[in-house]
Amino acid sequence: MDGMALFGIAPAMAQGVEVSGLGGPEASVTLLDLFVQAGTVVKLVMIGLIIASIWSWAIILDKIFLYARTKRQLNRFENVFWSGQSLEELYRSLSDRTPTGLAALFVAAMREWKKSYERGASSPIGLQMRIEKAMDVALVRESEKLEKRLMFLATTGSAAPFIGLFGTVIGIMTSFQAIAGSQSTNLAVVAPGIAEALLATALGLLAAIPAVIAYNKFSSDVGKITGRMEAFADEFSAILSRQIDEKSRQGARAG
Repeated sequence: MDGMALFGIAPAMAQGVEVSGLGGPEASVTLLDLFVQAGTVVKLVMIGLIIASIWSWAIILDKIFLYARTKRQLNRFENVFWSGQSLEELYRSLSDRTPTGLAALFVAAMREWKKSYERGASSPIGLQMRIEKAMDVALVRESEKLEKRLMFLATTGSAAPFIGLFGTVIGIMTSFQAIAGSQSTNLAVVAPGIAEALLATALGLLAAIPAVIAYNKFSSDVGKITGRMEAFADEFSAILSRQIDEKSRQGARAG
């Protein structure tokens, strides 16, 4: 036995006996127990990550419905616009409501068109520039509506893992403080701090992963929708440019 004690076998056996008494039903804890038993700092980290995750999912669901609705509106407007309906009739039907998407660009261009001719626009080039500027402003406003709150997803996706890691570090520090205070390496002393540390890490990933995936998907959707609106603005600008030239020729003949 002296030889065993000399090689450190007896202390290891004693430590093993000390740890082995933890494996019972009473040792199991729930996630709620881990949260309640966590320190103040780790608890604040967990609450912040849970709130960020809930808000991220609220934004994700809102954007899913918004982009689906926007795509349907784009398709409907394009079908009506290219159906051969008079631009004046289409403008009258849309000017009384709050247009969105392509309809907003169309109404902005037509409104500038009508205002300029009512005031006796004399410069076709100036009129063309004002129409294009009006559509550019409408396009920026529509893009801002589509991109609203996407930065929160990007921020959550990049910051949540580090916030969770901060909670992890605090939890591990709590474990070491418990070891120092009890002067024991018993698993029952170390386990609570490690468990709350791992829970903080898990919550950070739970908030970050959906936010990153959703941000990348929605950024792609915004790019596609904005591209369609830019293409329509170019086509409609060309149509109005031809009409401006025609009116200018008619005015020259009348003069």
